[in-house]
Amino acid sequence: MSVAAKQKPADKDAMVFDRELDNLPQELRWREWMGRIEAVLFASASPVGREDLARVVGQGASVETLIDDIQAELVGRPYELAQVAGGWMFRTKTQFAGAIKAAADLVDQSLVFTEMEMAVLCAVAYHQPIDRAGLADIFGKEVSRDLLGRLRYKDLIASGPRSPRPGAPHTFVTTPEFLAMFDLQSLRDLPELEVAT
Repeated sequence: MSVAAKQKPADKDAMVFDRELDNLPQELRWREWMGRIEAVLFASASPVGREDLARVVGQGASVETLIDDIQAELVGRPYELAQVAGGWMFRTKTQFAGAIKAAADLVDQSLVFTEMEMAVLCAVAYHQPIDRAGLADIFGKEVSRDLLGRLRYKDLIASGPRSPRPGAPHTFVTTPEFLAMFDLQSLRDLPELEVAT
């Protein structure tokens, strides 16, 4: 039995979300909270943060412990619960990528990068916020607006704060989608840059 709502005594038509589930035994309450977290994560196409998940469970519940219990139940499944970009999300294990592509006849062009696109993406990741002049300093030539547009279209970079340079040009920064795509929790997880001597 799942109890997700209680009626307010003052208004029979108004429904209030029951986070605490005090009317359920502890084991059923824990199971309901696990189910709620799974449902929220399943419905989201992007990582969901701890604060958002905490809104669907009781005040005394540990979101991290609930996540650990869900992950334990997923052992041996073709998908996993991964912590990326400051939150959690479901994703298929990489070993099943071939099967998914074959079944769906997918050729994912959105994940294909030219060498220059990857170089610019790395420059933005390591030097953000950075403007086009800063990118030109790194590459020794102008970086085309089209290339930057393709990275923006893939939702890997976005506009950052205005640069302090004359004319206050726009800068570029990476996005949460960038973190999720490259399996990073934060920018601190980027590999160390090797400096040529």
